[in-house]
Amino acid sequence: MSKGERTTATRGAREKIREQQAAARARDKRKRVITYVAAGAVAVAAVWAGYWYGVSRSDSEDATGGLAPVAIQADGSVVMAQSGVDKPVLDVYEDFQCPACKEAERVSGQTIKNLAAEGKAKVVYHPITIFSQEPTRSNSLRAGNAARCLTDGKQWVAFHDLLYQNQPSETEEGFTNSQLLEWGKKAGVTDPGFEQCVTSGKHVQAQQAYSQKIMDAQKLNHTPTLKLNGTEVDNSVVFSPSELRDAVTKAAK
Repeated sequence: MSKGERTTATRGAREKIREQQAAARARDKRKRVITYVAAGAVAVAAVWAGYWYGVSRSDSEDATGGLAPVAIQADGSVVMAQSGVDKPVLDVYEDFQCPACKEAERVSGQTIKNLAAEGKAKVVYHPITIFSQEPTRSNSLRAGNAARCLTDGKQWVAFHDLLYQNQPSETEEGFTNSQLLEWGKKAGVTDPGFEQCVTSGKHVQAQQAYSQKIMDAQKLNHTPTLKLNGTEVDNSVVFSPSELRDAVTKAAK
């Protein structure tokens, strides 16, 4: 091979090597793009799965049937349970003026009713007055007194729900006697003694005494407080209908 032929051959070999290197770089680039796209898709799917899981755990339940029998106790507490169901016991300590209680009722109130209706728990409501400042204290006492004026369990539940739906601001006077009488009618109250009981504050002292007794005995410092078989339920569970149902169902086994 002449010198010119060797030079031409060397140049051709170098050109071929450059073409091979360029092809290799192109293949590597395609692999990286495919890897990034796949990883991104997995990440997006994970984010949506987490979002969906979180939302599904916080979804409020719909009513699955009628109410379990409701019995108003002499001390002002209210028991909701199917006949023969005495455990697990889910105690609900609540103040009708408490905004967090209103939110808990909005989120998990139907779950609590459903659990009682399904015979999976004995639910005991304890309406108390936890506020010491005005106007919240007087608002709470008027509402608690009015609830104690009811003698019918179903009416009590309907009135209970109306109180939360119409809860006043913590900075203004609310739960006025005229409002309480109006909501009593909406709840189905026909007892002629209801108006006098509400306007006279017949059970205010009993409400105060019961509240203090319960707060001391149960060592309550906030509402709502839910206790399952005597053990306080974590707030993250109280505000998660799915987790609350799981906790009660597990306790029933």
